[in-house]
Amino acid sequence: MTLYSISDLEKLSGIKAHTIRIWEQRYEILKPKRTPTNIRYYEDNDLKILLNIAFLRKNGYKISKIAKMSDEDFAQALAQIPSQNISQNIQLDALTLSMMEMDEYKFNSILDANIKQVGFEKTMLGVIYPFLEKLSMLWLTGSVAHVQESFISNLIRQKLISATDKVKVANSKDAKKIILYLPEGERQELSLQLLHYLLKKRNFKVIYLGGDATLADISDAVSILHPDYIFTMITETYVGDSVNSYVLQMRKLFPEVHLLLSGYQVVAQNVLNTESITVLRSLDETMAHIDQLV
Repeated sequence: MTLYSISDLEKLSGIKAHTIRIWEQRYEILKPKRTPTNIRYYEDNDLKILLNIAFLRKNGYKISKIAKMSDEDFAQALAQIPSQNISQNIQLDALTLSMMEMDEYKFNSILDANIKQVGFEKTMLGVIYPFLEKLSMLWLTGSVAHVQESFISNLIRQKLISATDKVKVANSKDAKKIILYLPEGERQELSLQLLHYLLKKRNFKVIYLGGDATLADISDAVSILHPDYIFTMITETYVGDSVNSYVLQMRKLFPEVHLLLSGYQVVAQNVLNTESITVLRSLDETMAHIDQLV
């Protein structure tokens, strides 16, 4: 069982801590417990209740009405929502709830409905990628348990791998080759797998090396494949040297290959664009640049 502070509840639900306290006093919706030193804390069930309340409120229910619902009415109101055309924010709340409850059925229902309506790519870009950004923030602030993060990450990974396998491998001599990898210590493999799918759909020859790749590994791959591009993400604090020093090593090792670089540390440490290095500051910027390369 995970214990949550009121700050954790705010981050996970989007409902301000001040509002949560008012609801506790006025409607007795949540009943926090206290440690022997009188510090308030919440449990998994409290979080589930609050996420469901946030879900209903974004679908037009007033808190005063929600507070009067029986458990049966509450469950029935929630069950009716998936059939509606819900907004991205509500979908993010629903995905968060499916993660906290470790509910695969709920996760699949949300994704399958979106895929049916707008297709796999738009679902990944419009729903899953924003959710991954939220998940990253929740993980860094300690607001989500490792087991919950692993559960939802593996479900998303399965979807991405399955969709990527269905895309025909580019076989044209004119298809551009790109190596995808993450340096040692990076944890953004889902984002890299999403890019793998998007590049493959655009007829790139994608060489996916995954995580924990050393520069020696990349050097071996380059000598065999002679790629046009190398793409990597550096989001965590690089443990070896500064990111600029790392990029300089890449530039010396692979002078003939254009480097595509993304991630928080690349931007924060002010890696600069050159004729052979392109810094991509967001997914939108990455996609726009990739579409220019096709």
